[in-house]
Amino acid sequence: MGKLDIFERLRNGEIIPSSDSQRKELRNASYNTKKLLVQMNNSTDPNEIRKLLSQITDLEIDKSTAVFTPLYINYGKHTKIGKNVFINFDCVFLDLGGITIEDNVLIAPKVSLLSEGHPISPEERHSLVPKPIHIKKNAWIGANATILQGVTIGENAIVASGAVVSKNVPDNTIVGGIPAKIIKNIEQV
Repeated sequence: MGKLDIFERLRNGEIIPSSDSQRKELRNASYNTKKLLVQMNNSTDPNEIRKLLSQITDLEIDKSTAVFTPLYINYGKHTKIGKNVFINFDCVFLDLGGITIEDNVLIAPKVSLLSEGHPISPEERHSLVPKPIHIKKNAWIGANATILQGVTIGENAIVASGAVVSKNVPDNTIVGGIPAKIIKNIEQV
């Protein structure tokens, strides 16, 4: 059995060293995505934006989902976006590690979802460490928040503007700060 391609290995959470023979495929895929992003980010037609984003993600974006461009994605095919999602202006999705956005999620302007990182060791720093991001139903990510690799945002949770989230956020909580900490629980009606 042959070695899995680099994109499958990333989805499986494998660290990709800088010396990996398939590493150039990452850059080529990003340039291909960029071609579609240029078209998408210059469109004012919501249907065309969804169509181009569907091509980028290789999954159909539901007509209930709205994206205010510009949106920046480095790969796209590891992003899953649910129904009735709103993504505001100027967001960045680094999705080689995987990004899942469930139904009814609100994403404010300038949010960064970063599913990739690098080792601490200077000798290995150019390696890629992928870990998925999962944003559960009804979550609200505030403006200029950053969600780091490996984080799950719980159902109905709120991430305050400007927060940097490096640990999982429980359902029905509000987090804020750098690093983000629980501010309070959301009362259920």
